[in-house]
Order: sequence, then structure tokens, then C-alpha cells
Amino acid sequence: MSQEELFLDSVAAGQVTEKKSRSNLGLIVTGLLGGSLVALYAVATPFVTPALRKVCLPFVPATTAQVENVLRVLRVRTGRLVDIGSGDGRIVIAAAKHGFKASGFELNPWLVWYSRYKAFREGVHRSTSFHISDLWKVSFAQYSNVVIFGVPQMMDQLEVKLASELPSTAKVVACRFPFPTWVPECTAGEGIDTVWVYDAKTFKTQLQNGMTREMTPEPKDKPDSPT
Repeated sequence: MSQEELFLDSVAAGQVTEKKSRSNLGLIVTGLLGGSLVALYAVATPFVTPALRKVCLPFVPATTAQVENVLRVLRVRTGRLVDIGSGDGRIVIAAAKHGFKASGFELNPWLVWYSRYKAFREGVHRSTSFHISDLWKVSFAQYSNVVIFGVPQMMDQLEVKLASELPSTAKVVACRFPFPTWVPECTAGEGIDTVWVYDAKTFKTQLQNGMTREMTPEPKDKPDSPT
């Protein structure tokens, strides 16, 4: 074989090798891109899904002042505490450090897992619990202290739910937005850090009175007496 033929064979072999390398590189890039999209979908889905619900609790971390205000208004309280829409668990963990047996309910599993990990690191995992659950499917009858970071669209429905489930000794602390018809017994903080405190005995009585009025028939007009 002549040198020219050897050179041509070498060039051809190099081209084949280059094509194979490009093909392998394309497969690797495609695999990485596909894996990244799957990972992004897995991470984003729990955050996007709540937004598709009729009423959702978006995750907005509580400020340090909000946490302090919640603990201040509950400082003389005891018993079990629940944070509805517990997010990253900071209210639950802070309450546990102040002696409460505290639980959090959150729809986003990533935040629940992070909360459990954080509670373990903070040394309060034995006095805390975090649950992946829709708040409308949970009964809060066992809790005497309730903290809620709600949104205006849900507060009227939550009034009815809590008034029908909570014991009369319970206290409810609303953060960021107050309840629409309940009258708070006190407030703490100012601006976005304001918290409103409600007494269950008061709003349960309000609910019962409202139900009584709805069930009481209106008096009929008396007929005119004959002359």
C-alpha cells in the first residue's frame, strides 16, 4: 500500500472516530439535559401544585419579629400547639424550644422533610412533628394553641372550621392577615409583623349565636282583629 493510500485511510479513520465522539457527546448532553428537566420537575411540582388549588398557602418565611410576636402572645400558655401551613418549620421549632408540644401541617413535602431535618439539628425532634397534609382534611380538635399564616381568600372558611373544631380554651394567633369577622382580644407588633390573638370561647359563642338566629323562624304577622 502506498503512502498516499495510508494517508487517506488514516484520514477516513479519524473522521469515523470524530463522528463517534460527537455522537457520544450528543448522547451525554441529551442525558444530562433530560435528567436536569426531570429533577427540576420533581423539585418544582410540590411548589406549583398548591398554587393550582382554589385556596392555597404560599410559602413566605416568617420574619424574626413575627416569630417573637407569636411567642410573646403565647408566653403564658401551655398545651399542644399547631402551625397551619408550617413552611420551613421555624414557628414549630421555636415553640418547642419554649416548652410546647408542637406540630406543623404543610402541603409541600420538601418543606416538611426540611423541617424534620432542621428540628433534629436543633435538638427538638422529640417534641415536634411535621405532617404532609391538606389543612381542610385535618381536624384540629386536639390543639389548644393554633398559629395560622393565612391568605384573605381562606380566612372566612377557616373561621367556621376552627370555631366548630377547637375547644373553648383554645387561642388562635393569626399572622399577616386577621380573621374577617372575629374580634381579637389583643394584637402584638406592627405592620407586616402584626399578629392577632383570638379567644375560642368568644368566637365559638359568636358561631352558636349565628346558628341560633338562622334556625329561629321569623315571627308571622298577626292577623288584624275583627272590628
